Amino acid sequence: MRNAATLGGNTLSDTGEMAFFDSGDTPETAATAARLAVAAGARMIVGPLFGAQVAAVSQVVGSNVPVLTLSNDVSVAGGGVFVLGVTPEQSARAVLTFAARRGLNTVGVVVPPGAFGSRSAEAAALVGKGTGQTVLPPLIETDPAIAVAKLTKANGGTLPKAVYLPGAGAELEALASAFRGKTQVLGSSQWSSRDPGNLPALRDAWYAAPDPLAFEPFAVAYQEAHGSSAGILAGVAFDGVETARLLGRIREQSASGLTRDKGFSGVLGPFKFSGLGLCSRGLAVLNVGAGAITMIGSASA
Repeated sequence: MRNAATLGGNTLSDTGEMAFFDSGDTPETAATAARLAVAAGARMIVGPLFGAQVAAVSQVVGSNVPVLTLSNDVSVAGGGVFVLGVTPEQSARAVLTFAARRGLNTVGVVVPPGAFGSRSAEAAALVGKGTGQTVLPPLIETDPAIAVAKLTKANGGTLPKAVYLPGAGAELEALASAFRGKTQVLGSSQWSSRDPGNLPALRDAWYAAPDPLAFEPFAVAYQEAHGSSAGILAGVAFDGVETARLLGRIREQSASGLTRDKGFSGVLGPFKFSGLGLCSRGLAVLNVGAGAITMIGSASA
């Protein structure tokens, strides 16, 4: 995240435009970092990463210093906290809305156990209400054969027209392979961490991801500067710092500045904030080809 924040010679120092404070891994270390930031004169905080740290930071800085957290946990939004991370809700909205436009009106959902899976399932159900799609009750299942059988039964004897597999864990390839060719496989932005173009099991699948046209120049610059690949989290960090820097230059480092009507344009695509601290993001929908990824749709912020 620091590498991304300093990309292009943007020096972070205790006396400069931006200052860096390590938030550590716990609420206590994040609170300590926030105190140091406020003492140094911070008018806006970018971070922390972990949702569990946000409340501690918010309590330290009060309502006068907006917190632009890199977390993707929307439950921490509000009270001066704005959630910048790419969320399960944003992925579901982008890919399921695109699927609805293609006539895929029945969707099965197979999620991993845990908070991410629960939020992904809830998001899919909510999107379905808006698009008119029938979103079947979610399955928490890693066995491909069982997942296929349960979805077939739940849909009255045939597979739904699409199946949403938001997780990107070890089970993804086996699950996708079981559904490939039988129904349209859909995925979330989490897939970006798995290099989908080189995974045959994901061939012909569609998944939500940042607009590659916006992200590619950043990724190239990051690779040249640091000798490693930039993931989505690096892009989130870069966009957070650039947002704070932009608002600082126009003297709008405030909640009203963050919620401006025209929003922002970042390396992960366009985004804008509501007064509740929630972020709407314009993700792309990508198609997995033979060793190549192509953009086939997009969602507005």
